[in-house]
Amino acid sequence: MNLDPINISKQGGFEASFKPTLELMSVEQINQLIAAEKRSVDSLITQRLHSEVVLINQLGHYIINSGGKRLRPILLLLSAKAFGYKGFNHIQLAAVVEFIHTATLLHDDVVDASHLRRGKDTANAIWGNEASVLVGDFLYSRAFQMMVECGNMRVMEILSEATNVIAEGEVMQLLNCHEPDTPEESYLEVIRYKTAKLFEAATKLGPLLANASEFDIESLGRYGMHLGTAFQLIDDVLDYNGNAEQIGKNVGDDLAEGKPTLPLIYTMRHGNPEQVALVRNAIEQGGKDNIDEIITAIKSTGALEYTEKAARKEAEEAINCIAHISESRYKRALISLAEFSVNRDH
Repeated sequence: MNLDPINISKQGGFEASFKPTLELMSVEQINQLIAAEKRSVDSLITQRLHSEVVLINQLGHYIINSGGKRLRPILLLLSAKAFGYKGFNHIQLAAVVEFIHTATLLHDDVVDASHLRRGKDTANAIWGNEASVLVGDFLYSRAFQMMVECGNMRVMEILSEATNVIAEGEVMQLLNCHEPDTPEESYLEVIRYKTAKLFEAATKLGPLLANASEFDIESLGRYGMHLGTAFQLIDDVLDYNGNAEQIGKNVGDDLAEGKPTLPLIYTMRHGNPEQVALVRNAIEQGGKDNIDEIITAIKSTGALEYTEKAARKEAEEAINCIAHISESRYKRALISLAEFSVNRDH
C-alpha cells in the first residue's frame, strides 16, 4: 500500500490525505461492518457466562453489560476478516478476549478500591471485594476452557502469555504506586504489559486463524501493541482533562490512587519547585485534596500536550505496521480505530 504521509493536527486528530478508498470510518460504520459478528459474540458471551451459581450470573452479567466499547473483541474480528477468515473461531476467541479483559477489570477495581466505572457503581461497590475477585477468577477459567476448545496450541500460547504478562503489569503498577520518581520508561513498560498486551494478543489471533504468514501475525501484533499504548495514554489525558459523565469515572481518580501517570511524570520534570513539590506530595499521599492546583500545574507545563503527542506517535506507528496488508474495508476500519484512539473524549 502507498499510504500518504499522516500529519498530526493542532487539535489532536489526524489530517490524513488518504486515497478515496481509505477514507476514515466512524465508530458507527465500523460497528455496522461487523454487526453480525458482534451479535454472535454477544450471544456467545451470554451463553458461556451462565453458571448454576446465582451470584456469578448476577455479577458477571452486570459487569459484561455495563457499557464497554468491546474494543478488543472488535480488533480481533477485524484482523481476522482483514485476512479473509471464514470460520467460527474468531467469534469464540473474541468472547475469550472480552472475558479476560472483564476479569482484569474486576480485579483492578478491587486493588484500586474503585467505586465508579463506565459511569456506574463498580461490582465490588455492590457485591463486595470477595465476590468480585472470585467472579473474576471464574471469568479467567471460563476463558481458558473456551480457548482450549479451539484446539490450536498457538492460540493457547498467545493468550496464556498475554494473561501472564498482564498479571506482571498489575504488579509493576502496584510497585510504582506512591512512587513520584517513577521514570517515564518504567511507566510506559507498565502500559505495554498491563493494557497493550491484550490488544496485541487480539490482533495477532486474527491473522493466525486465517493461516497468514508469521510476518503478518507479528505485524498485526505490533499494530495492537501500539494502539493499546496510544489508547491508555489518552486515558491518562482524560483523567485530568475529561468530563466525568463522558469518561465514566471521576476526574483525578489515578491521582487519588497515587498512580504516577505520564502527565504527572512530565510535570515533575518540567514544573517549577512549588509544582513539583505539590505533585510529589499528591503521589506519595494519594487523594485529591489539591486536585485543582495539580490540574493547573499539569496544564501549565504542557504535560497534556506532551502525552497527547506521545499517543499520536503510537497511533501512527500502529498504522505503519499494517501498511503492507491488502486493501479492504477491514483494513480501513483498523486504520480508523487508530485515529479514534487518540481523538476521543471518553
